[in-house]
Amino acid sequence: MLAALAVVVAAVSCGQKKEAPKVLVLYYSQTGNTKVVADEIVARLGADVEAIEAAVPYDGSYRETIDRCLQEREAGTVPACNPIAADITKYDIIFLGYPIWFGTYAPPVAAWLNEVDLSGKKVVPFCTFGSGGLDSSVKDLEAKQPEAILLPGYGVRAARLDAVPAEIDRFLKEHGFLEGTFEKLGDFSEQQPVTEEEAAIFEAAVKDYPMMGGVQASSVGSRKVPGGMEYLFTAVPQPREGATPDAKMPPMREMKVYVTALEGEAPVFTQVVR
Repeated sequence: MLAALAVVVAAVSCGQKKEAPKVLVLYYSQTGNTKVVADEIVARLGADVEAIEAAVPYDGSYRETIDRCLQEREAGTVPACNPIAADITKYDIIFLGYPIWFGTYAPPVAAWLNEVDLSGKKVVPFCTFGSGGLDSSVKDLEAKQPEAILLPGYGVRAARLDAVPAEIDRFLKEHGFLEGTFEKLGDFSEQQPVTEEEAAIFEAAVKDYPMMGGVQASSVGSRKVPGGMEYLFTAVPQPREGATPDAKMPPMREMKVYVTALEGEAPVFTQVVR
């Protein structure tokens, strides 16, 4: 009787066991930065992986790549891409990775999105960038694939790739893709005028990034993170000295700048949201 009961219990247990979702990590990477993030996700989840490849690679210099992108944008075209081998219909969750070019996902990803239907698929965006672009690219992705189920995404500056292993580990645990404990972060405090000390932290974080020249923080919120503090600055570009206002130029926009200051390390900005 005990043996028979054990068989019944085992059968019931097997019947109740949920099948693990099938995960694909699909990405485009020109310089290898986005591949670094993709490899971390694959290593932790054991997911299938494939790269999106342009039929004619963007393998020129930085200036040549910019010029090609500008020509494609002006013409309203996207590059031809090699077909991917993965059958998208067989996957429940797709981690979609890309570098940020011109404020959104790179053209090869745009080309792939034109050819696929992600209706009902859970999509997790991840990206690499110079200063920011996760938020804007997700908005574009949502507009392109309105029936997809977009889950929270991950973005990292190319200058901070050393932080990827720890951040991806936390990201996957925080959003339920990976089991394990992590320290929950609190909310940022309300925005307050910056103090001299906070202004110095902001300047130290952005001083080596040319695109942030002349940007001044006006207010800040903060919260504790493991090993230090994280700041959310509200900042506005300042007019260059001696420059006259141009009626044709749009007004300078406020931006959000995230800065992390860990004990014993120089402050770094992690992303800009415009």
